[in-house]
Amino acid sequence: MKKHVLLAFLAVWFVGERLAAQEPADYVDPFIGTTNFGTCNPGAVCPNGMMSVVPFNVMGSDDNRYDKDARWWSTPYEYTNSYFTGFSHVNLSGVGCPELGSLLLMPTTGELDVDYHHYGSKYEKESASPGYYTISLTKYDILAEATATPRSGLVRFTFPEGKSNILLNLGEGLTNESGAYMRKVSETEVEGMKVLGTFCYNPQAVFPIYFVMKVNKVPQASGYWKKQRPMVGVEAEWDKDQGKYKLYTKYAKDIAGDDIGAWFAFDTEKGEQIEVAMGVSFVSIANARENLEKEQHGRHFETVREEARKRWNDDLGRILVEGGTEEQKTVFYTGLYHALIHPNLLQDVNGQYPQMEGDKILTSKGNRYTVFSLWDTYRNLHQLMTLVYPERQLDMVRSMVDMYREHGWLPKWELYGRETLTMEGDPSIPVIVDTWMKGLRDFDVDLAYEAMYKSATSPGKENLLRPDNDDYMNLGYVPLREQFDNSVSHALEYYIADYALAAFAEALGKKEDAKMFRERSLGYRHYYSEEYGTFRPILPDGSFYSPFDPSQGANFEPVPGFHEGSAWNYTFYVPHDVKGLARLMGGKKNFVRKLQMVFDKGLYDPANEPDIAYPYLFSYFKGEEWRTQKLVKELLAKHFTTKPDGLPGNEDTGTMSGWAVFSMMGFYPDCPGVPEYTLTLPAFDRVTIKLNPRYYGKEKLVIEVANPKAKGDYIKAIRLGGKKCGYRISHRDLISAGHLSFEKKP
Repeated sequence: MKKHVLLAFLAVWFVGERLAAQEPADYVDPFIGTTNFGTCNPGAVCPNGMMSVVPFNVMGSDDNRYDKDARWWSTPYEYTNSYFTGFSHVNLSGVGCPELGSLLLMPTTGELDVDYHHYGSKYEKESASPGYYTISLTKYDILAEATATPRSGLVRFTFPEGKSNILLNLGEGLTNESGAYMRKVSETEVEGMKVLGTFCYNPQAVFPIYFVMKVNKVPQASGYWKKQRPMVGVEAEWDKDQGKYKLYTKYAKDIAGDDIGAWFAFDTEKGEQIEVAMGVSFVSIANARENLEKEQHGRHFETVREEARKRWNDDLGRILVEGGTEEQKTVFYTGLYHALIHPNLLQDVNGQYPQMEGDKILTSKGNRYTVFSLWDTYRNLHQLMTLVYPERQLDMVRSMVDMYREHGWLPKWELYGRETLTMEGDPSIPVIVDTWMKGLRDFDVDLAYEAMYKSATSPGKENLLRPDNDDYMNLGYVPLREQFDNSVSHALEYYIADYALAAFAEALGKKEDAKMFRERSLGYRHYYSEEYGTFRPILPDGSFYSPFDPSQGANFEPVPGFHEGSAWNYTFYVPHDVKGLARLMGGKKNFVRKLQMVFDKGLYDPANEPDIAYPYLFSYFKGEEWRTQKLVKELLAKHFTTKPDGLPGNEDTGTMSGWAVFSMMGFYPDCPGVPEYTLTLPAFDRVTIKLNPRYYGKEKLVIEVANPKAKGDYIKAIRLGGKKCGYRISHRDLISAGHLSFEKKP
């Protein structure tokens, strides 16, 4: 009997342990980064999905501080706000300019009121997990839930007894455009189009989003809330009895204009649930309907929600971590979650997508991606995709090359087939080169090189990516021709791109091109001012700009020569020639002293991309690697937490999280375009990265701390595949070894 009792006890214990075991998705907290300018949101989305269903709370009531105009917000959701005006469909995550965030779906009760100042509601019991979001609307006693497929959304409202309404608001949102069109298809379905665009106030970057919306219950009544005269037409119908066509008058069910919307009124029982499905497309209404039907198949909410969660678990589960604290696991997996939102799918289920900066509808052979915030993501996010999701990264590179094929230029900051020209530089080059250098080469390499060469050598007047290329090519630098033209920032980006292009040209056997671009990449020396020990703007006559304060711009105020930062945020931004920069500064000791001073005096900005890799630069110099290990650990603890302000600033479509994910794993790609990593102590005892054997020839890469119980915070030794190695390793060596081990000092 005792044996049977023991076995029964073990069985119960084993089941309990399995139930208690957490999946990667359980560690994700979508509320991290939803305040402190992180501009993330907790809405429902699938990995790299076109659709996201997000609580919209940046439009308030008449007495609310954030009521005046939601369109200045760059996010549909802010954690400290509490006035819900609907679920917005298709949103951006972690960007600095307002866009999208439209097709607002709102439930209400009682008499119909279509003014968002009145119909919004306070809420409570807010909760979110990957692919799911829910709140309780206190004004109406309605439970609102949202989930998503890659191209469609599904919302479920649980109503009280009595009069209930569902509103579709096409007028409000984050986008600066307000025009829309809608047509009633049946009692339970509407379709239409909404104009979006002008991201970062670019008036030309406008595009339509098409939608189909269905409710799963026939309403008692429905209608539009912007009245217009009926559009009358004459149609003919064949009369079999008379043997001829019969003419009759038809009243159209269409409406178009600004600030339009539709309403559906119901008589609900207590606890009655009504589901609302929304399919979208950037091609046509027909495609929006096909996306909806093929991805949801008429399934109900719980089934779609479970499928979204599985998608996230599959993707997040490509990296498994052991050891560390629960908080560190939450920071890590939430960071990986953020890194898998953009870029996102653009093509419909039939493969169609809108041509880049054109009017044609094209068909993709694979996945076509959009939302390329490349000034941010070229620094680490695409390197993460290359390592962990190589099949996806290849499709992203193919998308970028196809944009050149369609438009004549590689993307800079592309948004749903429009080039917004936001930020500076030529950021596609290091992304594509980095991908190729790491062995992912199944794309049109010749066309890619042609595109890079074009942007690197075309005159400034006709150069979309390098508008000041005439000065850059003739002088080796970009002079300050207008007070706030960001000239130094522009040139530093060109130097990095040209260094990557030089390496690419060398590998392709283009020796003369390689020599030219490599020499160009060293032009940063022009900007070094011995007087201040920093980079400094240069005037057209060749003299340095005066008066000059290298700390000016630290608070994002406009400053001559630099974009969103001070000279200190840019002076060490020469990742392709760190030791050359050190020589320029008078040697290793001066370089290290000055770089350490940036951290000691609070001049380092963890939310500013140009200096994001600064902590890793110490490791280029023997004996100084400990500084990297110390700073990375401190910065992670200080700036990446489980709170709503748990990001150092704007997420920048996964770039902040990309830094954290790499740093917590113990290595970082500090020079875009160069297939190498700088090492630091991992945050976990063991990290297992599931590799794609098709691209890397093996199934996993293991990173571990050999003596995890040691209390030291610094590295004693590193072994790659069992052999001692230094603090910088190549991508090829890392993958080939398959095992990276750190030994901590006691």
